[in-house]
Amino acid sequence: MSDFFKDRRIVVTGGAGFLGSYIIEGLQERGCKNILVPKIEDYNLVNLPDVIRMYDDMKPDIVIHLAAVVGGIGANRQHPGKFFYENLMMGVQLIEQARLRNLEKFVAIGTVCSYPKFTPVPFKEDDLWNGYPEETNAPYGLAKKMLLVQSQSYRAEYGLNGIFLVPVNLYGPGDNFNPSSSHVIPALIKKCVDAIDAGDDHIVCWGTGKASREFIYADDAAEGILLATERYNGPQPVNIGAGFEITIKDLAEKIVKLTGFKGQIRWDSSKPDGQPRRRLDVSRAKQLFGFEAQVSFDEGLKRTIGWFLENRPRTL
Repeated sequence: MSDFFKDRRIVVTGGAGFLGSYIIEGLQERGCKNILVPKIEDYNLVNLPDVIRMYDDMKPDIVIHLAAVVGGIGANRQHPGKFFYENLMMGVQLIEQARLRNLEKFVAIGTVCSYPKFTPVPFKEDDLWNGYPEETNAPYGLAKKMLLVQSQSYRAEYGLNGIFLVPVNLYGPGDNFNPSSSHVIPALIKKCVDAIDAGDDHIVCWGTGKASREFIYADDAAEGILLATERYNGPQPVNIGAGFEITIKDLAEKIVKLTGFKGQIRWDSSKPDGQPRRRLDVSRAKQLFGFEAQVSFDEGLKRTIGWFLENRPRTL
């Protein structure tokens, strides 16, 4: 490992969250002495005065902007306005203050939800603008995509070294298992484990099961982001993924098997599937900064299920 991070002051917004914990660990492994995490109790980054105060207090050399208001299909449908406004305002104000302070580098984390609903598979970064995102998460995806526009335009006019990374769906130990806001893997794990505990003979899953998704283990995603932070200084967006896809039906069956649930899977087709397919072209990340995902999907799922079984609240 190089000494790139050793003496730099690195602010990680969202550093107290799921992916943030892996980024912090990766920075520590790289010998970074000054890792700064603005907590929401102290700095509400939707509000400009708090953004200014955060920069004044922490004096970063580099900002890795992970903080986001996120959730699954249900949460996106329930809060499209909140997801648009808060994600947009956080990113736009953080980047503007980075410009005003001549920050060394700003790393904006986008989302696979920014891609058009019908994108040729695998998704290439050049296809980001070839259509409107899938409707249920378009407000969130578009808010994040505006940070790409801002990064590129600020580079062109002001010379700000802003990069934009597009991670696919994350999973892993420490994920959010709250049913009202969790994504599909933790939601399915919890459904299966809860059904086992309750002695239920079936679980109900949203949609038809025909949609496909790609997933990246959180530790791999953090490695990709840190490699890009150190080595990549260009205007083009870069996918961070594992380069595979699995249907939700096959995913549910895999999680049923790994958790030991013996009942049926029933599909509620009145609920939306979301985007029909998702798989990223991951060649740009390998070419530009040498990133390839390492953890196999089965191994990652086993670790995630094991973590949940160890850490879930116990009822007496």
